[in-house]
Amino acid sequence: MTSSASARTLIFDADDTLWENNVLFERVIDDFLRWMAHPTRDLTEMRAVLDEIEAANAVTHGYGAKVLLRSLHDCFERLSERPADPAERTAINELAGALSRNEVELIRDVSTTLEILADRYQLMLLTKGDKEEQQRKLDASKLGRHFEHIHIVPEKNVDTYLALIDRHGLRTELTWMIGNSPRSDIRPARAAGLNAVFIPHEHTWVLEQDDIDATDDRVLVLTGFAELLEHF
Repeated sequence: MTSSASARTLIFDADDTLWENNVLFERVIDDFLRWMAHPTRDLTEMRAVLDEIEAANAVTHGYGAKVLLRSLHDCFERLSERPADPAERTAINELAGALSRNEVELIRDVSTTLEILADRYQLMLLTKGDKEEQQRKLDASKLGRHFEHIHIVPEKNVDTYLALIDRHGLRTELTWMIGNSPRSDIRPARAAGLNAVFIPHEHTWVLEQDDIDATDDRVLVLTGFAELLEHF
């Protein structure tokens, strides 16, 4: 990073901004719902039940593969009106097994774009979820070397951003939060006074979706990660 660029800071989300995440969860969910094959509820109705359970578990238990697995077991019990037997529990665990492997698929242009941006600005990573799980994904991605500071937090709300601003003495007018989630990346960052870059992802988790103020001139909307180089 050059000294002339040191005043500007770019903070990056991780899941579905740097690497694919929710599409993997969606594959597991699709497999689970088809495996359930409920006698009276269709896939849409079963998914609504699972969404409700996931929302409740996120509040209590956080995010990540372990919480999804808990939600699948809870969904089975609610839809079946009984606990899963040992064979069924094993089957559910195996359906979610792919999420526990240290496999990371980077989103297009992420590696080369970060390489360039890291020479221009101070980069930080801010991701929420299970600390060990997120660290494993970061290690597998080999992107950690680009970030001067890495923060793995249980939740990303206004207080999270205010604490980050205070801890690193960030100048809000020169700091940008970059991510795919309106609910975790854009709205709370803006409420804390930061600028934001919204890079939509077609598989953003339903619980992360929210409206963005189209009149807010401190939110930059891009269509792809490489477009960052046109603005920074």
